[in-house]
Amino acid sequence: METTISATKQLRKQIRAARQALSPDEQQLAAEGIVKQAENQHLLDKGKHVAIYLANDGELDPHKLVSAFWQRNATVALPVLHPFCQGHLLFLRYQQDCPMQRNKYGIPEPVLSTHGIVLPTTFDQIYVPLVAFDNQGNRLGMGGGYYDRTLNTLKKNNPHTLVIGLAHDCQEVEALTTQKWDVPMHAIVTPTRFLDFRD
Repeated sequence: METTISATKQLRKQIRAARQALSPDEQQLAAEGIVKQAENQHLLDKGKHVAIYLANDGELDPHKLVSAFWQRNATVALPVLHPFCQGHLLFLRYQQDCPMQRNKYGIPEPVLSTHGIVLPTTFDQIYVPLVAFDNQGNRLGMGGGYYDRTLNTLKKNNPHTLVIGLAHDCQEVEALTTQKWDVPMHAIVTPTRFLDFRD
């Protein structure tokens, strides 16, 4: 067990370093690439209510994807650390004039307001950040378990929501060791590929 934990930590460190090493130009091209992939798969037309994240730590930046959804008048929400339920996420509506603050990890999130809360069961699509992925749709996150807890609840209450991981191509690995609480992705979008894992 300790060997597995140690290997996972090492893999996290290795892949995070790879994505942090990408140049601003490479990041910009990646941001444009995922919009093209989303257009090719008609995700932009089908997403009326979507959850996305704001990039941190070299993650693939979905800001252009957010803009594309706004242009189609979609409701876009961002994850917010739950103020009372530790280890869980809330989702708040995200608009251009939305007041923002940084959470304990330094990630910008909308200022909490009850009227801005969007229920996860309303989402057509949830776009999830990740550290690494494999060709089975397995995802390695940062280790906090926030998304796995949220997605496990969502699976029971709205199994029709499409869960899509966003990643640079350099974040793919041959195989990930998974735990029983890990939630696989329905699809992974990279700047060059759309990997569909739905049955």
